[in-house]
Amino acid sequence: MRKPIKPIAPKPSQYGIDPSLVKTRVAEMPGMVSLLLKDLFPDLPDVIFPAGDDALQNVRKAAEDALMKVDMSMIKPEHSVNVLCSHHGFTLLGGEPYAELLKAIRDVVIERTGTKNIRLRAGVGMRFRETEEYIKRYGLDVYYEGKAIGLAPVDEGVAIETEIGTLYGLKKIYDADWIIHAHHTDVREVHFHRQVDKAVKPFAMSYARIETRSTYHQNLGPRAANFTARAIFESEYVQNKFAFAAFLNVGPHGVVGVDVDNDLYALNDRATFVGCQYYGKIMTLLGEVDECIAVLDFPCPGPYVFAAGVIYANFLGANTDLYDLEKNPLPSYTWYTEAFYAKNGKPILGDIPEINPAIKMCVHNYAWLGYPSAFFSEHIPTVVVGQEQADLFDTDPLNMQYMDHAVTVKTAEAAMNFAYKTTGTDKVIIFDGAMAGLNVSESLAKLLIEKAPAISKKVDEELLPKWFKQRGVDISILEKLQKSNK
Repeated sequence: MRKPIKPIAPKPSQYGIDPSLVKTRVAEMPGMVSLLLKDLFPDLPDVIFPAGDDALQNVRKAAEDALMKVDMSMIKPEHSVNVLCSHHGFTLLGGEPYAELLKAIRDVVIERTGTKNIRLRAGVGMRFRETEEYIKRYGLDVYYEGKAIGLAPVDEGVAIETEIGTLYGLKKIYDADWIIHAHHTDVREVHFHRQVDKAVKPFAMSYARIETRSTYHQNLGPRAANFTARAIFESEYVQNKFAFAAFLNVGPHGVVGVDVDNDLYALNDRATFVGCQYYGKIMTLLGEVDECIAVLDFPCPGPYVFAAGVIYANFLGANTDLYDLEKNPLPSYTWYTEAFYAKNGKPILGDIPEINPAIKMCVHNYAWLGYPSAFFSEHIPTVVVGQEQADLFDTDPLNMQYMDHAVTVKTAEAAMNFAYKTTGTDKVIIFDGAMAGLNVSESLAKLLIEKAPAISKKVDEELLPKWFKQRGVDISILEKLQKSNK
């Protein structure tokens, strides 16, 4: 156990309260400690970020080294290039590593191809102006010489003919001679995609019009809709523009490298290993938590706040194995979507798992609006800190009922005291983005330390072989990946 790791700082945004209103971070309160993930699981690879004062330079060098090896011969000096990115990358580890990758891509493409007509296209989901904030925050508007824009799924579309019919992308995503897919291996919504085609998913999400993007949420459900991303990517229209993909290689404890390839499916296989091997142990370990108070304390919407590289939405499903495709066969189970719950608040089918019963209360100290979250406060007793934050959620069309199921207290200290007394537990997990580790209460730290060795053995010997077999990924690739990391 160590002193708490500094949480990710509050950030100014139209989707959250003013950072000056965040008076106390829960990690700073008495009884909180941190656990480094490398202490829990020593076999995790070394990281290049966070890694001291030169960490961003480490990311830059890794990006440049990888980009120098990929084939860019298709890009000529007179050609235009769109670098495609997604909003979630900017909430990883403070956002700077992803922004550095995007800057490095521009520099190396100019150096190697001679073209200077390079534009940044940043896709987003429900918070239509979010990427505009990131572009300015990380200076990408200046770095791309005014050629950086945020795109929302309601922007002008383009019809893409695929083997399953006409689907719709965003016109400005594809308005260049070539596209570069800049993404990351962070597992993020593994409760949705189950680490199946994760690297391809943005083609039907961040880069798609709402008519196509909605297949993930309103029509087929996230796993069933995965084939739409493949259909778009494999279309003649997209293949004629696709140059290569450049991914920030991320584990739950930080950036482990940069992976670049002209073959997106080969990169997708490697991303599957990263998602299962690096994240599988911490996600399985979190399933051992018997009871806790979950604290939201991070600058992004509630479901996407981080602890140990895992988002809160995943923790809601930690009572089951989110990677197991046989145990959870139905393609659209998401564990926190009201579509699977009846008006009585219970799952509509008997085999739909209920929300993780270990979560006894949620303390909403700091998290943004912009994602429909009333389902969370309805099913988990929720305490919101500060009237300003409660009022903000009341103004959000996606969260008009969030506060109907929550209570408001003035301070974080009052919220935690209320949670301790009401739940009877002193085990606390804080989703505050602490890099390289996680901030928890001392009592929960002891439990995680005790359980970690057995979980590590179980994942290595039992779960990993099963997860990889279910996804049809060659286990020999893992050995090559491990050697390259060394």
